[in-house]
Amino acid sequence: MCMLTREFYNRDTVTVARELLGKRLIRNVDGDRLVCRITETEAYVASIDKACHAYGYRRTPRTEIMFSRPGTAYIYLIYGMYCCLNLVTEPEGEPCAVLIRGLEPIEGLERMVHSRYGCAPDDMTAYQRRQLLNGPGKVCKALSLTREQNGLDLLGDKLYLTQGDTPENIKTGKRIGIDYAEEAADFPWRFYL
Repeated sequence: MCMLTREFYNRDTVTVARELLGKRLIRNVDGDRLVCRITETEAYVASIDKACHAYGYRRTPRTEIMFSRPGTAYIYLIYGMYCCLNLVTEPEGEPCAVLIRGLEPIEGLERMVHSRYGCAPDDMTAYQRRQLLNGPGKVCKALSLTREQNGLDLLGDKLYLTQGDTPENIKTGKRIGIDYAEEAADFPWRFYL
């Protein structure tokens, strides 16, 4: 399958967030190839979005990567313990990104399960199966993504995206966990299958 180009990311963030659904996210780590289908995303646009880390073009050591060229991984820590994977979008200098909220495993399940739960896939409980990749912190843990990969070029060989399927029933809603963001809390910028 064809790797997504820089031009794919260099577009309107909300459009990219929606069009990422069904695409494949590939992570090559320690000789293992992990492949997942993207099932949930959220868009963040600094110019108008009070939920965006770089709202109002605020540049800090944490947000600096958001000002990078499109197709760059922005990985940050929340609650002092969970990493979240975002994909930088729009032209360089325009701090926007798409948060990857949920995935569906396709290849490399054993490694993902071991990274999340320390067991084999056959030893997972029903609860663990449902919870494997249904949140941004869970995604990073399963794919062994840490702040060390912050700034990684998504056109390289360690972490990249390819074409996938085009889903028919895309749902739209409010983003999760941003009640503080005033009117931006109601933006319908969460997309999921």
